[in-house]
Amino acid sequence: MKHPLLENRSRLLIWWLAWLMLAAGQSLLIYIAYGGKADAAIADGLFSMLFFGLLGLAIWFPVKYMLRNDNEFYSSVVNIILTGSVTIVIWLLVPRLIVRAFVSEKVDYEIFWHSSLVFRATAGILIFSVTVLVYYLFLSATRLAEKAKRQAQLEAQVREGELKMLRSQINPHFLFNSLNSVSSLTVTDPLKAREMIVKLSDFMRYSLSSRNEQPVTLQTEMESLRLYLQIEKVRFGERLVIEEDVDGECLPALLPGMLLQPLYENAVKHGVYESTEEVTIRTSVKKENDNVVITVSNNIDTEAVVTKKGAGIGLKNVGSRLELFFGETAELNITRSEECFTVTVRFPFHST
Repeated sequence: MKHPLLENRSRLLIWWLAWLMLAAGQSLLIYIAYGGKADAAIADGLFSMLFFGLLGLAIWFPVKYMLRNDNEFYSSVVNIILTGSVTIVIWLLVPRLIVRAFVSEKVDYEIFWHSSLVFRATAGILIFSVTVLVYYLFLSATRLAEKAKRQAQLEAQVREGELKMLRSQINPHFLFNSLNSVSSLTVTDPLKAREMIVKLSDFMRYSLSSRNEQPVTLQTEMESLRLYLQIEKVRFGERLVIEEDVDGECLPALLPGMLLQPLYENAVKHGVYESTEEVTIRTSVKKENDNVVITVSNNIDTEAVVTKKGAGIGLKNVGSRLELFFGETAELNITRSEECFTVTVRFPFHST
């Protein structure tokens, strides 16, 4: 750990300003309380406090190791007392010799110095204690910040692990259904089967490219979803109708890769599969204040969605990933009516 004062000019400036104020206070107090000449009092206060300032900078290095968490309490206290004793003795003697060399009346200064020795020693103990306390508070704050940083990193790793786990639930499910469809088309319509395989390859390439849960733009996500719907369009033909209303202002927004794919898979699985009529999947993307609002709806019997096959796993997956990625600022709402099943996703707009 670097020196907290030497690495920061502002802190160092404040440090020396504080010692100059102490020097002025000591000079004035010694002059008033103990008498003597003004020049001797000023020189004494200035040299002694600035020298203590240098000592205060130096004691950071032993104090840093004495106050480590792995040191025993009593050992730390004893070491600090010894360090303080040595520091105060040096502080008392060295400035005395320096000031004595500068003043003209050395005998008077010696008398003056001895008369104020108790005051000097008491002030030295107090200043040393305050300096150690300041360093201790700084070390404690630094350790708390490092602990918070490690905790945040751990939470991020846990969150990433959960996101990857949820993400892993998507691909096998979709791939299983698509391969079953390709298998059927190879018998009934080989050309469509070939077209579906090509589109499936492109879709899986996107899926693999975003496997690390790095955020992607909504534009990239929508391109992937269109590819997915084209795959399903090959399978269901005219029974599947796709409509879009996308606000271009929302396209740079960032979100987890393949976040929305389960919504469309759910609409196809519980809409087109269970209907012999035409099913329309509508997508609406718009910006409300600082949020992106995505609505995916399809005309289907809601009771069939709930009672026959569920539709809970995919939506729970989306909700969990939204919460992990955006926190409480994101929402997933499901609306059921007699003729329509609607899922609305709302999350903050962030493009960086």
